[in-house]
Amino acid sequence: MKSNHKYLFGATTFLGLLFILFIFQGCKNQPAHTFEADVVIYGGTSAAVIAAVEVAQSGKSVIVVSPDIHLGGLTAGGLGWTDTGKKETIGGLARNFYHRVYNHYQQDEAWKWMKKEEYGNTGQGTPAIDGDMRTMWIFEPHIAEQVFEELIQENNIELYRDEWLDRKNGVKKTDGKITSITTLSGKTFQGKMFMDATYEGDLLASSGVSYHVGREGTHVYGEEWNGVQTGVYHHRHHFKVLAQPVDPYWEPGNPVSGLLPRISPDPPGEKGEGDNRIQAYCFRVCMTKHPENRIPFPKPEGYDSTQYELLVRIFDAGWREWFGKFDAIPNRKTDTNNHGPFSSDNIGMNYDYPEASYERRREIIKEHETYQKGLLWFVANDKRVPEDIQTEMKKWGLPKDEFTDNGHWPHQIYVREARRMIGKFVMTENELLKRTPTPQSVGMGSYTIDSHNVQRYVDENGHVHNEGDIGVSLPGPYEIAYGALVPKKEECQNLLVPVCASASHIAFGSIRMEPVFMILGQSAAVAACMAIDENSAVQDVEYEKLKKRLLHKGQVLTLENTIQ
Repeated sequence: MKSNHKYLFGATTFLGLLFILFIFQGCKNQPAHTFEADVVIYGGTSAAVIAAVEVAQSGKSVIVVSPDIHLGGLTAGGLGWTDTGKKETIGGLARNFYHRVYNHYQQDEAWKWMKKEEYGNTGQGTPAIDGDMRTMWIFEPHIAEQVFEELIQENNIELYRDEWLDRKNGVKKTDGKITSITTLSGKTFQGKMFMDATYEGDLLASSGVSYHVGREGTHVYGEEWNGVQTGVYHHRHHFKVLAQPVDPYWEPGNPVSGLLPRISPDPPGEKGEGDNRIQAYCFRVCMTKHPENRIPFPKPEGYDSTQYELLVRIFDAGWREWFGKFDAIPNRKTDTNNHGPFSSDNIGMNYDYPEASYERRREIIKEHETYQKGLLWFVANDKRVPEDIQTEMKKWGLPKDEFTDNGHWPHQIYVREARRMIGKFVMTENELLKRTPTPQSVGMGSYTIDSHNVQRYVDENGHVHNEGDIGVSLPGPYEIAYGALVPKKEECQNLLVPVCASASHIAFGSIRMEPVFMILGQSAAVAACMAIDENSAVQDVEYEKLKKRLLHKGQVLTLENTIQ
């Protein structure tokens, strides 16, 4: 009897070992680190988070594959002075985001460095527009990031940070559809639908989808404000605001002495012609003058005071608008943006960024950081800066409680434009200016058609100029076409692109606002879920059904649907 138990135990152990070996062998035959969801979203921007929330709330599984560690892109990266345009056009989950921000600032503990009464109602919506969903459009960077993190947690969204798409071999397609994407770490993500929610458009490019970088000529789409815009001075970011022209040479009047830094030797091009130049990038730096929360501006490694010689000449010409875009956000801080002929915009230093390798992009970002940190140090410390400006500048610094793991410097550079998809429908200034109708609206924009400068050059008279800064008012809010979110059907049938959307350079100058990215992220997510349910290509989603669902979710699609 004991002998039988012995042999039974031995046989059971042997079978168990065989089972374990079988399972192990099966695992070896499976791809390592493979994850699967209905919808796979690549990006960590505000659009990526909002899109993921919509997918989850629509009952589908979703994975966010984020190259970023911090979520929210520019919304959480320093752009706290939200470019909204007409707030009535912002609905759905985007409006809910700003409602959550409002709720935060109703708490007494939210006001650490000032009293709430001191700030007043700046940046808040009104009951007449908001109803019960009051909003706050101006906020501190870390509060925006906190709200995005809460949205991820509340909706149990599967998130992988610091995962970078393998742009050479990471996208697999079968029969016109993406089946999986793989990151440089070796993780593979399989899905039914995919979304590129990055500022750069790496997934769309790696998927074989058509795109454009730079400015189209005016003839391409029959536009007025695209292409080179020499002789156009719309904002105050040009040298015409000065009382006298500025000489661009080290020895004034002597071209042989060489150009000052940050001036291109190339001709600007003919007015209206296309080029590969893109809007200047910068960091939206959060500053404070509260003594207990202030860190003096750091002197960056590689600092070179000669890089700011042109600014000295601008000051010498009498310019005194240095503090013109120190926009106040809660707790005695700022969202500081470019202002004037020479400012935080690093003009002409980003042309290769959209197509560059990850390594090259890091170099470009670092160069921008050194330039902008050096600019702040220069104004606060160089004796050639007018005394009144320098005295005031010394009161400012970086806040101790922002970007605490990055030297209190923003973790996201302002990618104003990179790649732009050439999709099923291309948005142009003609739709924005109501010259032509927009088909199949999935959201609205309303901000001014706005391009920052793209180059700094020397004119035929030997004077320095900036070019590319455009600000064109709109007749009213405009619709954004569903076709601008999807590629041409023959290129890819299961990809949606809410950030690098299909638009001309000048139309993108208005569409590129953060609330609009959130709006388009949600609409793209709804369409993705519908395409799954209907087993259809994203280009074949029935618009009337999509429209009905978007309206049900609070999206604003036309002026008639604006929130009252």
